[in-house]
Amino acid sequence: MASDTATTSTRNRRPQPSSPRRSSSGWLAATGLILLSLIPVLGGAFRLTDLTGDTITADNARFFASPIPIVAHIVGATVYTLLGALQFVPALRGRRGWHRVAGLVLIPAGLVAAVSGLWMAAFYPSSDGDSPLLLVIRLAFGSAMAASIVLGILAVKRRDFSAHGAWMTRAYALGIAAGTQAVVLAIWILGIGPVDSLTNALLMGAAWVINSGVAELVILRRAQPARASTTTR
Repeated sequence: MASDTATTSTRNRRPQPSSPRRSSSGWLAATGLILLSLIPVLGGAFRLTDLTGDTITADNARFFASPIPIVAHIVGATVYTLLGALQFVPALRGRRGWHRVAGLVLIPAGLVAAVSGLWMAAFYPSSDGDSPLLLVIRLAFGSAMAASIVLGILAVKRRDFSAHGAWMTRAYALGIAAGTQAVVLAIWILGIGPVDSLTNALLMGAAWVINSGVAELVILRRAQPARASTTTR
């Protein structure tokens, strides 16, 4: 009985202020995430600039025909990836009100990015040369991102802050995968050569898997102090 009480208490405990060393590493991680986010953010900015012009090509015709989903996706993803990176800084999370206020912005931004991405994958005409596998991968991971955000909301409503943090970490990892995809594709092209449609789909999926794996490692590392505290009770 005492052990169950201790476990529940640890699970529902709010994050505590961290040591200076951990805070420093948090800023380093946030900087890396922001730099990774800049790849799709700059790409999105270029796309928005493209949409303000009147030059319609085979590559952008689907966006001109239905601009709302792509604009919503770019704005939502930009806010989500850049602001979301700061949620990994313990010094900010420990500030009264910061985490909650940022979350009130991040949750709708993340849902907009995920749902608009799913809409585009399902209803925009595919680019020439895209593999059907890429559509399946996009729908699977986009759905996983949206589901993770919803599960994170449900967790915080029942005051399970540990589960909330885990689900939001998973969602962010999936949301930032566009940056990882660019890096993975660049490494492949520089090291091996051009990609065909199947290889492109597999590498895109691999980037999502890599990010998901890193997220699970972060979640496990975050849970270690809580487990240690529980075992000493």
